[in-house]
Amino acid sequence: MRRLTDWFIDTPVMAGLLALLLLGAGLYTAPFTDASLPAAVADLPRDPVPVDALPDIGENQQIVFTRWSGHSPQDVEDQITYPLATLLLGLPGVRTVRAYSYFGYASVFLIFDDSVPFYWSRSRLLEKLSALPQGTLPEGVVPELGPDATGLGQVFWYSVEADAPGVFDLHALRAVQDWTLKPALQAVPGVAEVAGIGGQVEEWLVEVNPDALRHHGVALSQLAAAVRAANLDVGARTFEVNRVEYVVRGVGKLATLADLSAVVVAAGDHVPLTLADVAHITKGPAPRRGVLDRGGAEVVGGVVVVRVGADARAVIQQVKRVLAELAPALPQQQGARVVVRPFYDRTALIDETVQTLQDALIDEVLVTILVIVLMLGELRASLLVSVSLPLGVLAVFVAMRVTGVGANIMSLAGIAIAIGTMVDVGVILAENTVRHLGLAPPDEPVAAVVKRATGEVAGAVFAAVATTVLGFLPVFALSGREARLFGPLAWTKTYALVAAIAVTLLVVPPAAAILFRRARPGPVARALCIAALAIAAAGALWLGAPWAAAGLATLALARAASPWLPPAGQIWLRRALVAVMMAVVAGLLAHHWQPMGPGAG
Repeated sequence: MRRLTDWFIDTPVMAGLLALLLLGAGLYTAPFTDASLPAAVADLPRDPVPVDALPDIGENQQIVFTRWSGHSPQDVEDQITYPLATLLLGLPGVRTVRAYSYFGYASVFLIFDDSVPFYWSRSRLLEKLSALPQGTLPEGVVPELGPDATGLGQVFWYSVEADAPGVFDLHALRAVQDWTLKPALQAVPGVAEVAGIGGQVEEWLVEVNPDALRHHGVALSQLAAAVRAANLDVGARTFEVNRVEYVVRGVGKLATLADLSAVVVAAGDHVPLTLADVAHITKGPAPRRGVLDRGGAEVVGGVVVVRVGADARAVIQQVKRVLAELAPALPQQQGARVVVRPFYDRTALIDETVQTLQDALIDEVLVTILVIVLMLGELRASLLVSVSLPLGVLAVFVAMRVTGVGANIMSLAGIAIAIGTMVDVGVILAENTVRHLGLAPPDEPVAAVVKRATGEVAGAVFAAVATTVLGFLPVFALSGREARLFGPLAWTKTYALVAAIAVTLLVVPPAAAILFRRARPGPVARALCIAALAIAAAGALWLGAPWAAAGLATLALARAASPWLPPAGQIWLRRALVAVMMAVVAGLLAHHWQPMGPGAG
């Protein structure tokens, strides 16, 4: 480690390239919103870490849904639930099978071991369902595999309403949901399912007259078969007339209630018996088991479910964009328009989760600068530590992207917890470097002093961080829900500590050798430095950061006045500069942190 650190000090270009690589890759994968990043960075192509509010602590499960309309729960249990549950128990990796029987359908939940990949279990389950032995299930019953989502996949709920009452009924609103909104939203990348809720699904109802059936000698099964066979388009062969080929087909799709009424059920004495003779045909709602209520009124709604591992925030943004594009095309009549109104949006919770890390990072940097300036009286040392902290956090995002750890409240909490240790590592190195520079002879090269100071504390710092990492080994040994809950925190904290060691020992020492150089700059270099500080102060003022502008302007004035002062005056100038910087940093910290609230400040 010492030889590697010395090599980076001797070749600062490589240290600069490493810092630029961490900066670019970290910004490319950082889960921060575009609004919180500089415009130049937000416009670049980015592939952020998938972000959600909470870690998914649900079971590694798959759902098999089987519909058998009109049958009692006992019939469903005997002929569907039990045969499916017993056959699916033999799947590899299955730990538990939970089955439930209801009126008209059955649900089978298969709980797999945590080590089984999610999509691998789906593929094996599909293979098993497609190879069910003949006669396992009743004729016409086909089991369906649930969406590739988890219990936390419901990220966006919305209602479909009319902006004026009494114009659109629940039939029309549910038709908009099922035939306009659902197909468009299901095409959004990352969406597993769009489920409709509430309203009334319109159906054609055939209300049979049993007396008429008995009078004409027609069985109920014969009537059902006639209705089923009538709603078909039949294809035939082709024939050629005058070297023109014609396609023969029979058109039987029912389009209106009159078409359904004219369906022939039976014929006697060359007189057709139509459906209208033995039944009453109307339009009506399908049977339903629940409603969606909003503010005391029944409405139609939908829920967007994201896939496993998808970026919930990105999916929600795409869903909102699609809804905005569909808004002008939604039906309108009599001065009323159908509107989509979200009432559950996880974006706010996700943004607050990420904002917590941003606030903690900014506060930690400001507190670190304040403490180092107060204890050491050295601005350059505070700059070293404050730059190494963001680089270490960005390196954590790169590691999260590579290893597939998503950003949520627990994983980001691991970074926030590790920030204190990351700062300690940089403070130890900066303080030791300043002490050695004060004790070293004036003619000794700065690079040699930095090497000696780094080598003196590198082993101890590495051992201290390694001890902290080893302390988290019991967390990695957890299993089940505990592992899914605390695992992301343990991983990100470990990544943060390793990144702190790498940045502190490979990037900070070369930067210290450059910043603490003893050679006085020439007039041209001094003028360029003053101009750069003045431009930076003007930019900070334009961006609405008066405290930062005041600090940069003070540095520029001090740099301009320093050559004209005697040695004693330069000492007092440095002390005054330290006091001004402490005041500026304290003002920034108070403005950003506001510990007593925004009003009390």
